[in-house]
Amino acid sequence: MKVVAFNGSPRKEGNTATAIKIVFEELENAGIETEMVQLGGKKVFGCLGCRKCFENQNNRCAREDDEMNGFIAKMFEADGVIIGSPTYFSNVSTEVKALIDRSGFVAKANGGVLKRKVGAPVVSVRRAGGNFVYSAINFFFGISEMIVPASNYWNMTLSRDPGDILKDQEGIETFRTLGQNMAWLLEKVREDE
Repeated sequence: MKVVAFNGSPRKEGNTATAIKIVFEELENAGIETEMVQLGGKKVFGCLGCRKCFENQNNRCAREDDEMNGFIAKMFEADGVIIGSPTYFSNVSTEVKALIDRSGFVAKANGGVLKRKVGAPVVSVRRAGGNFVYSAINFFFGISEMIVPASNYWNMTLSRDPGDILKDQEGIETFRTLGQNMAWLLEKVREDE
């Protein structure tokens, strides 16, 4: 089994990436392969609403002027997906929004490719607005018919500067619990296949 995580922060080693790595530790302890994809800061564009993905039905976005099709392929191949985003004005980063919109359309156009995959949000927030980020990612998982594991609190850390997450003991525990619950859920889904 494999989980791919998309770090939607342009800070490659920031709090969002660190939170994902904490989840990864628990997944790896359960024998699940992990891969981190740096999405933030990449050249990715939003959905054009052209609906060519519904015409082509080839598991790809018709737009070929960025790296998105490679990201979509990784998402479709994985058993589990983590989408991590910092909080930018009470919403996801622009790169995460592009990933959600374009992979969502392509998945729907190709018979619901993401259906019954396990998906989890990871959010970093300085102070407020993180609930909207958490919701935006979970709304994507829901409309894609994915299964979302919970933790003992919402999957977010209160942190601003890189490394601040290491001072957020409750956030660390939340991400550890998320990793354990995600691993458990992935095993259950596999048993039922």
